[in-house]
Amino acid sequence: MPTVKYRSIDPNLRPRRTRLEVPGWAGQNEPRADGSHEYAWHCIPFSEAARAGIEVLYPYDDELRVTTRNGVLCFEGDFGDASDPDARRPPFRSFGREYYTYQILLDLKVEEGFAIKVETHPRFYTDTTGTVPIAVPAVVRHWWPMVNFVVFKSPAEGRTDIFRPGEPMLQVSIVRPDEKIELVEMPEEEAAERELQSRRIYASRSTLSADTQWVSSTDTVFDGTYRRIFGAAKSSKGN
Repeated sequence: MPTVKYRSIDPNLRPRRTRLEVPGWAGQNEPRADGSHEYAWHCIPFSEAARAGIEVLYPYDDELRVTTRNGVLCFEGDFGDASDPDARRPPFRSFGREYYTYQILLDLKVEEGFAIKVETHPRFYTDTTGTVPIAVPAVVRHWWPMVNFVVFKSPAEGRTDIFRPGEPMLQVSIVRPDEKIELVEMPEEEAAERELQSRRIYASRSTLSADTQWVSSTDTVFDGTYRRIFGAAKSSKGN
């Protein structure tokens, strides 16, 4: 596992491994049972994707609202008198018309061969209010020592991004940017083996998912086939 070192000019800006907050942005604490609402944390692939990252929380005490109004990006919050040199104003500013930036005051250092990849926080995909900031993807190499800024996509006309104290505002993943991925068509024999595996799972689904099938409050049927195989695979590796 790669080591990520950090230094922060703001003591409130401390990165952490992404937490799947339940209750919270990942859903309510409802069991996988008939009548429950389906939530993101019920999904193993989504949960793994979320937990694989590092989240950065909005470090200021005052809520910030970023709104596009008549084609102009507006930054609004209770930050005191703008003429007061001691007034607290988070370092956000327009970056052209379609984007805005945040001077993050955070330096993340990874080992040689790795890089950090800035991404939108996974709570964006569970949000129903349209207020979660959209971080623009960026890969920053290990040799870059300067405090970074991050870029966000401007909200559409009349929409508002909201930054609340202590809420995650972006996620960082660790990647190997120089690894070249070769995309090739699967050989016929290997493809046949994968198809056979698929058919075996399908044929055994009633056994694999025994006692795990449930119907959500939206009449969507779920079962634990993937979850059961996932658990068995982890156990076989001793994880």
